Amino acid sequence: MKLFKIIISLFIILSLSSFGVLHKYYVSNTQIDYVKEKKSVQIITRLFIDDFENVLKERYGAHVTFDDAHVKTTDVYVERYLGEKLKIHINGKPQPFIFIGKALDMGVAKCYLEIEDVNEINTFKITNQTLFDLFTEQQHIIKLDINSKQKSFVLTKQNDNAVLNFN
Repeated sequence: MKLFKIIISLFIILSLSSFGVLHKYYVSNTQIDYVKEKKSVQIITRLFIDDFENVLKERYGAHVTFDDAHVKTTDVYVERYLGEKLKIHINGKPQPFIFIGKALDMGVAKCYLEIEDVNEINTFKITNQTLFDLFTEQQHIIKLDINSKQKSFVLTKQNDNAVLNFN
């Protein structure tokens, strides 16, 4: 009887723990700060490396990996992809960003972007469609610090943009 209870307990534990393995979360995080003294919008977007590599391979049909041997090639694809999928409008005008570079940290690619020569921000619109190519359940947590006001929100495939007024 005791052996039977142990076997049942192990079965229940293994069954419950398998749910965590089968379910994967698709979440990114983007921090946007306006540094008025530098007239600069500084952006850090964090994406899981494996998901990011997969979407770049799928989209561009190239062997893309974030290892040290392929840094320059990968950076070209990262910059291109982010330029296509991450759009920012300031005061109603589209703003191209500069790709500063990326850093890898515990399975996450941190991509550094900057928009220069921003004198003031009255309205700010962000559209983030990264990784929607592969993952319809992808969510983007956006955190902003603009004009000393902090805002945060979540973007999804069904609602991929947000407009903020700072007047």
